[in-house]
Amino acid sequence: MLVEKAHQEERVMAHAAIRTVMLAAVVSAGLGQAQAAPATQATQERHAQWMKTLPFDDTQDFKNAQRGLIYREPSLQIKGVNGNVVWDLDSYKAFIKPDSAAPSTVHPGLWRMSQLNLLDGVYKVTDNIYQVRGYDLSNITFVRGTSGWIVFDVGTSTETAAAAYALLQKHVQAAPIKAIIYSHSHIDHYAGAKGLVDQAAVDSGQVQIIAPEGFVEHAISEGVIAGNAMKRRATYMYGAFLPRGPEHSVGSGLGMTNPLGSVSLIAPTRSVSKSGEKLVVDGVEMVMQLTPGTEAPVEMNTYLPQFKAMWMAENTTNTMHNILSLRGTQVRDAREWANYINETIDLFGDGTEVKFQAHHWPVWGKEQVHDYLIKQRDLYKYIHDRSVNLMNKGYTGEEIAELIELPASLQKDWATRGYYGTLKHNARAVYQYYMGWYDGNPSSLDVLPPTAAGAKYVEYIGRDRLLQKAQEDFDRGEYRWVAMVVKHLVFADAKDTEARQLLANSYEQLGYQAESGPWRSIYLQGALELRNGAPDLPVPPNNNADMLAALTPEMMFDLMAVRLDDEKVKDKELTVAFHFVDIDTTYTLSIGNSVLNYSTRPGLPAQATMSVSLADFKLIQGKMLDWKTAMKTDRAKLQGAGRKFQEFAGLFEEPDLWFNIVTP
Repeated sequence: MLVEKAHQEERVMAHAAIRTVMLAAVVSAGLGQAQAAPATQATQERHAQWMKTLPFDDTQDFKNAQRGLIYREPSLQIKGVNGNVVWDLDSYKAFIKPDSAAPSTVHPGLWRMSQLNLLDGVYKVTDNIYQVRGYDLSNITFVRGTSGWIVFDVGTSTETAAAAYALLQKHVQAAPIKAIIYSHSHIDHYAGAKGLVDQAAVDSGQVQIIAPEGFVEHAISEGVIAGNAMKRRATYMYGAFLPRGPEHSVGSGLGMTNPLGSVSLIAPTRSVSKSGEKLVVDGVEMVMQLTPGTEAPVEMNTYLPQFKAMWMAENTTNTMHNILSLRGTQVRDAREWANYINETIDLFGDGTEVKFQAHHWPVWGKEQVHDYLIKQRDLYKYIHDRSVNLMNKGYTGEEIAELIELPASLQKDWATRGYYGTLKHNARAVYQYYMGWYDGNPSSLDVLPPTAAGAKYVEYIGRDRLLQKAQEDFDRGEYRWVAMVVKHLVFADAKDTEARQLLANSYEQLGYQAESGPWRSIYLQGALELRNGAPDLPVPPNNNADMLAALTPEMMFDLMAVRLDDEKVKDKELTVAFHFVDIDTTYTLSIGNSVLNYSTRPGLPAQATMSVSLADFKLIQGKMLDWKTAMKTDRAKLQGAGRKFQEFAGLFEEPDLWFNIVTP
């Protein structure tokens, strides 16, 4: 088993290296093929208006973002074990200079936010609390305990986490890590764990891992069922594949982008199940505030009374967040989000002199923190209440997005601006939360899909006339409308290069105008793919050992169910059992009516039964082992009809990650 474990770890490392090299190749390819146009006069005029509207004379964020700096590396590029680059802040610093004015191709507010997000280094927040910023999409926070460091959130990759810890040890204090606290179940907050500690240290009790109850289930399940679609859409949302430059990626607003390194997961040794629970971790007192259903399904703020410091996880940052992430997820409850921030104010506001969180920089001063939390609370409360108000007057999600406008007191606050989430798509998310996809209009019940609709638009209007009118509107700066109309031409004929170019040009100007980092990335990635096509690269299998270990049998069977090949499974009736010898449990899987169901009810008949350890079954699902090898080496034993099992195993398909988005 030790030899197999070593081979397994080698395969995981190899696939991680392949992944980072593959993603780097995509970025490099984009750099060589980018055909960016300059900002039009309409875009430049729009930016000029923002320069007059936004409070650029308020520079307090720059003071806060640089406060407490201990050390900043002159260059920041983090590499993996094979020398591959997994994090490259230098690629942004090469063109985003600290005192530079926004170029004509970038919204001035987003440019300002990227300048702030590039202030990397190790910082002192207050006595005994330090943050490493700019080494990942998220911050890594270190709190000094009696005998070592307590880490709040560990970043996205083991490489970036290790680099952040090394910086801390060199320039603050070398001490062991005694505990890790995961604030919530998103990957940029837990996946760097093994860059800081190993599993053995946790198993021996040297290191505690603390998380809100339900953490592992949500950390794993969110990306299982819809994982492929979410990954593809994330390539648009975060701009990781875009070239770096003033016409391309300038950051995501929440941070710069995602690292391309290795991910890990160490399961919690202690779960927090009750809000208000008090812990003492390595001599540091903590009061835990559970905030389920806010920015994540399970999330947890932490108050540190000794330091009069409030850790806000990702429930408040220095931008408007997402009620619905554009990569795809379940809609979040804006009302509850506001209520939990209000609870923070009630419980801890009087005793807080500094607040800090998993992204961006802290805020100091009791009055300043109080004002900040009130505005964050009221931001989500207003989005919810105003959207529902308009919904109850009969307005649809699209109409609400166009009508809603923040009150002046919130519009003028930098921390409520839409650099990540936006007012428009958050308002639509509130509508979706209550009303779903249907807008109430009968014409919306059974709409034609894009390709069929595109063909009818061309039939009604004519391709040449539609293209001519669209070009005229483009010349007038009506890019939103041009994008809506020309999409129909592209879906009617994906080979229409003139239509593709005009649509790409429209996306490009919309990207330049976007205040939100994700909106900009989505538009510009769409333009890139219209000009060059979707990426066509091999994708390493999802076989991270830590993630596989955390999967339950039910999660794996649910994933298998949504990967049935509908053509192959028609009229099939099969029953196969898996007996997991290491947990002495049998699951009977049945195929019928073109669906897969499973049960642990004893005595169910099966045409074939495979006895295998759950651990080996996970390796097979992760393509780190195959059934033939498992049976040949006596790690799996088949009883019953072998042909039926083989037939069952051939009913599943692997979805293509690089499915088209902006073309049919």
